[in-house]
Parts: sequence; structure tokens; C-alpha cells
Amino acid sequence: MEISKFDIADYLDNHEMIAEYLNTVLAEGNDSDVIVAIGRIAKSIGMTKIAQETGLSRPSLYKALSDGAKPQFETIMKVLRAIGGEIQINPNSLRKNTTR
Repeated sequence: MEISKFDIADYLDNHEMIAEYLNTVLAEGNDSDVIVAIGRIAKSIGMTKIAQETGLSRPSLYKALSDGAKPQFETIMKVLRAIGGEIQINPNSLRKNTTR
């Protein structure tokens, strides 16, 4: 009996699943987890398509979105836009006692 390896990218087939997955990782994961999650989403959409939309090469994307990578914020923003995502800050999640 052969067991296939689970790949979340196989299940990220609509915007709702992608958003739910990324929001869960943002809430529960660390920096590296978020980068890897964005990479898995990009893989599910297609790295060639993401490369075309971001102007980055496929090898650069794989490297930037791999475990342990430290991509530039600009790269993350380009990929988020290409996968149809955005960053949004909700006022109720900001700290009430911030120092200036």
C-alpha cells in the first residue's frame, strides 16, 4: 500500500479556502510559517502565473517562499497581491495602551 504525502496546496482551490488558511496561519503561526503558507498558496495557484504577475522569476519565488527564507517585505506584498490577498488592520485588534 502506497501512502501519498499530504500537500495543503492540493486543497487551496478557492478564495475562501485560501483566506481561511492564511488567516489561521497568521493567527497561530510565526514569521516562517506565514512565508511558507504564502508559498503554498502561490504553488496552488501556479508559480508560473505568480512569477508573471510579480515580475519575479520562478526560482526566486521558490527561494523567497521556502522554509527559513527571509524575503523582503516588497516581495511578500507582490506575492500577496498576485494571489488576490491584502493586508488589513482592524482597530479592535490594536493595543489599547500604546506608547508614542
